[in-house]
Amino acid sequence: MKAPTRKPLFAVRGAVADLDTREARNLLDRGFTTDPMVRDRVSTILARVWEERDAALRGLARELDGVDLDELEVPRERCTRALAALDPELRRVLQRAAENITRVHRAIPVAAMEVEPEPGIIIGRRPDPLHRVGVYAPGGRAAYPSSVLMGAIPARVAGVREITLCSPPSRGTGLPSEIVLAAAALASVDRVFALGGAGAIGAMAYGTESVERVDRIVGPGNAYVAEAKLQVRNTVATDSPAGPSELLIIADRSADPELVAREMLAQAEHDTDACVVCIMIDGAAPDLVEGAVRSRLVDQPRAMIIASALATRGALLTAPTADEALAFAERYAPEHLLLAVRDAEALARRVRNAGTIFVGASSSVTFGDYMTGANHVLPTGGLARCYSGLSTLDFVRWTTYQRVTPAAAARLADDVARFAESERLTAHADAARMWSTPANVEVMQ
Repeated sequence: MKAPTRKPLFAVRGAVADLDTREARNLLDRGFTTDPMVRDRVSTILARVWEERDAALRGLARELDGVDLDELEVPRERCTRALAALDPELRRVLQRAAENITRVHRAIPVAAMEVEPEPGIIIGRRPDPLHRVGVYAPGGRAAYPSSVLMGAIPARVAGVREITLCSPPSRGTGLPSEIVLAAAALASVDRVFALGGAGAIGAMAYGTESVERVDRIVGPGNAYVAEAKLQVRNTVATDSPAGPSELLIIADRSADPELVAREMLAQAEHDTDACVVCIMIDGAAPDLVEGAVRSRLVDQPRAMIIASALATRGALLTAPTADEALAFAERYAPEHLLLAVRDAEALARRVRNAGTIFVGASSSVTFGDYMTGANHVLPTGGLARCYSGLSTLDFVRWTTYQRVTPAAAARLADDVARFAESERLTAHADAARMWSTPANVEVMQ
């Protein structure tokens, strides 16, 4: 009797150089193609929030969350109580994470500058903190205090005057989870609302009787939240488009297969749509990694989610050299890139397209998710080619100012007038030529 064939664990298995067109597209084309039903549903919700404001938010809470909300806003003392009641060890852990996030983001340069391209022409650029920022923290099946800290603390460091947090209410209490409320107190969030999904994004984007309009919205969420952020972009700034979690590992023979397997499982457990790829280089054995993944998968509480993710967007690949692996990484542009190789420092210097690079096998992606202080709000879907991770730079806008002395104006006048006339803008030319008259310059000096 023929032995039963073992079901493939990964969607793609083989050499990078041998990927066919279908396999390459499955791995590389991870862009944001929204389900039309999600897009239409979100559009309806946003229109309802625009028109009905608080009434829409209460209605959505009843329909989607199963709660009747007397008040949309959570009193600040309720957050303070949640922090005080938190398990002391867990509070210490959250405090440690908050302190690291603060230290890292305070060190990011956000500096004004001035330059004098010609004598008498002064061009300056200064960072002005946003007035009000909205942070979204998902709820429902899980609570994400890390999202609160990663969104609110950099905003506070940047000097944002008011931070608003929205997180879905639970059926039992009509409030966000206790640990989210505790994180809000720890991060000095100003206002907290028991609001979730697309309705929360609409409330922060448009403003309602209770929720004041914000200048930027940050934070992860499900497909409805992601779509809502895309649809309100003409009204409010948002962070980089964020989809399912992504991990690309480049590992050589020095990497422990068990370590590689654990990293893959950790990111795959996020979501059935998570994207997890490992490239084994320099003759490293992929069979050892696959064996470690299989053996650990059976004991995982989220084994079905992990298996689905690996079977859909997972890959275990090989490449003869680090150069070939890096070439694939540049095209893949992952959210997380783990370099589990001997020469990780040298390899890291050559990477350009990654949300964040984890340099060396001991630099677990999980550490970055929670505790190192670097931000875990990162671009996905290959958008690390053009977007960066969230930082204090996202919470300021840059004001440019210009000063031109009368003497410099006289030197500019004729050339600027000629430039304007080349574009047939005669009024511009007239405005410039006013300064070519010595009498005008003398009056202003």
